[in-house]
Amino acid sequence: MNKQLTLDMPEEMHRLLLKYAAAAGREPHAYVLDLLEEKLEDTYFLRRAEWVMEARQHGESITYTWEELLGSQDPPAHPGD
Repeated sequence: MNKQLTLDMPEEMHRLLLKYAAAAGREPHAYVLDLLEEKLEDTYFLRRAEWVMEARQHGESITYTWEELLGSQDPPAHPGD
């Protein structure tokens, strides 16, 4: 089920929204949904990357070389080997 959201925005922001939506050939509401979706995806991937980096710092993640991924070498049995 869709939810409705009402935004209060500065006039200049609204003018830019109308301008950019028109340039993209989109209705303003559809353009805002596209922007929100992009931002949410970016946030998800950033948080995922931060989680991986933190796990890597704590030795909870293994990094393989390109050669290991291609199978030319056996990956180490344990992290740090």
